[in-house]
Amino acid sequence: MNLTDFHFDLPEELIGQAAIEPRDSCKLLVVDRRQQTLSHRTFRDLLALLDSQSVLVLNDTKVFPARLFGTKETGGKIEVLLLKQLALDTYLGIARGKLQSGQKINFADGLEAQVLTKDGAGEITFKFNHSGLELLNLLDKLGQTPLPPYIHSTADEKVLREKYQTVYAKEKGSAAAPTAGLHFTENLLTELAERGVQIEKITLHVGLGTFKPVTAEQISTQTLHSESFWLSEVTATRLNEAKKAGKKIIAVGTTTCRVLETQANSDGILIPGEGETNIFIQPGYQFKFVDGLITNFHLPETSLLMLVSALVSFPNATPLFTNFQSSLIGQAYHEAIKKKYQFFSFGDAMIII
Repeated sequence: MNLTDFHFDLPEELIGQAAIEPRDSCKLLVVDRRQQTLSHRTFRDLLALLDSQSVLVLNDTKVFPARLFGTKETGGKIEVLLLKQLALDTYLGIARGKLQSGQKINFADGLEAQVLTKDGAGEITFKFNHSGLELLNLLDKLGQTPLPPYIHSTADEKVLREKYQTVYAKEKGSAAAPTAGLHFTENLLTELAERGVQIEKITLHVGLGTFKPVTAEQISTQTLHSESFWLSEVTATRLNEAKKAGKKIIAVGTTTCRVLETQANSDGILIPGEGETNIFIQPGYQFKFVDGLITNFHLPETSLLMLVSALVSFPNATPLFTNFQSSLIGQAYHEAIKKKYQFFSFGDAMIII
């Protein structure tokens, strides 16, 4: 497989720049992988598409204000994006601006960070002069919502913190939102539950690596960046029982899908636990637990595009995958562009069934 197999051209005006309101009014492209068909609905039509034989699995991670602006001791301005907490006072992150090991950065309200390490890929370890709850409170006060670089929003920070967050977000730790979940409202979730749809939650903290173009080395080794997850024993038991009963497991988002496929053994049984996953799902991968997926429309040449392509091609559907453009997902993207769907984080949605 070549990265160029997953390229497509997207008109810039189709990149969503603001959250769709109401959340569940967005367009929904229905991709039937068995019939190899496409149809157009709205997100609220999930009420007609799902029933008591359906299980929705949500990622309840919560985005934290991970973008910080500070000053180096030399006076130079620096922008820091925190990606993952490593210890009570230490984070892994990246920076816009030059930094070297040992340098200190001053933020507002007496918050300081020292650069402990910096690797060749630009990932930096920051050690702060505060820790624990005290540090979290300062980050919450000083930090800004880590919107993707293709979103150019002038909205107030308070508004962005609400819009770039799922209504069921609970476990703080993500540097990016699990955007497939942004379309759900509390009312829609209630109505789905009343229809008998089983709703379960797992946690995976999203890192920026999810959205980066992949490298040839990652394709050959079939490994990606690592992301932290947690799947409780109670949730795993309920999901295993649902799967055994013949219910369809529908992952809400590629992040949820990665957790379920990581924790499913060769017999298709979910194993509870927590840890890091670097699973790389690409065409040719056989899904062990997930039957369907709700997702947004993804950037070209990313692992997310490869994951959705895998779900609609052999061995998970009849057609062999040759390239993105000729696949069912490629056809779906072509159709979405023609129908002027909004793309990426604040865009419209797709369901693969």
